[in-house]
Amino acid sequence: MTPSDAPRGRAIAEVLSAFPSRWTRARGLDVHDRADESAPGLPVVMLHGLAVSHRYLLPAARALADRHPVVVPDLAGFGRSDKPARAYDVGEHADVVAAWLVARGLDRVALVGHSFGAEVAARLAVRQPGTVAALVLASPTADPSARTRRALIGRWLLDTQVEAPWQAPILTRDILDAKPWRVFATVGHSVRNAVEDDLMQLTVRPLVLAGALDPVAPARWRAEVTALTKGTTMTVPQAAHNVLTTSPRRSADAIAAHLRTV
Repeated sequence: MTPSDAPRGRAIAEVLSAFPSRWTRARGLDVHDRADESAPGLPVVMLHGLAVSHRYLLPAARALADRHPVVVPDLAGFGRSDKPARAYDVGEHADVVAAWLVARGLDRVALVGHSFGAEVAARLAVRQPGTVAALVLASPTADPSARTRRALIGRWLLDTQVEAPWQAPILTRDILDAKPWRVFATVGHSVRNAVEDDLMQLTVRPLVLAGALDPVAPARWRAEVTALTKGTTMTVPQAAHNVLTTSPRRSADAIAAHLRTV
């Protein structure tokens, strides 16, 4: 991560005024999002990972918002969205996001899914191919060689050793909002999800975006994802799993370049 591309907690706080909150009813839940829809072009919807919320995606959202409308929702149970009594699996999250897109008036979008959000994005793209014009799978989970709770959590612990430490307060707040039990249950849903089944059915060729230091979605697995989907790969040097947070400008440039091919 280069210093010029490294936001801080204050930078994330400052962007909130440009991305006002909105709640939309979908499948019986109030789904929260933050959006800057002032730019023309294909709307970009960014889906967060399983222990977090919209907050850590705001640096990349801001870097992209001068070129595309950008909407960053909280998945059900996370961030400021409603908290159902149980943790939703990949398919249930995809169903809620699909209903939310309709209610939000977003009928054709580019989906950017990070980590567990990439699993949800892939499932949604398979179920609603007419809605998903483009797809970015950022640091996608879950690598079949680490498809147990212990192995996946172990990789996340390794990632904490190479991530920028200023992210810790943001991620801690997100985990407390979601509750640790929901995070743990969602890890179980992730490792039980054979994401490759969805990847082989995609009708759009995704961009597979990741940091070079990412131990959660390592290079071998990313190459497999790229081969399964006939997609393209972009690897950001010196970045780890949270590439959209710590390298927002380079990530946004890669996403914008990919969308120019749509």
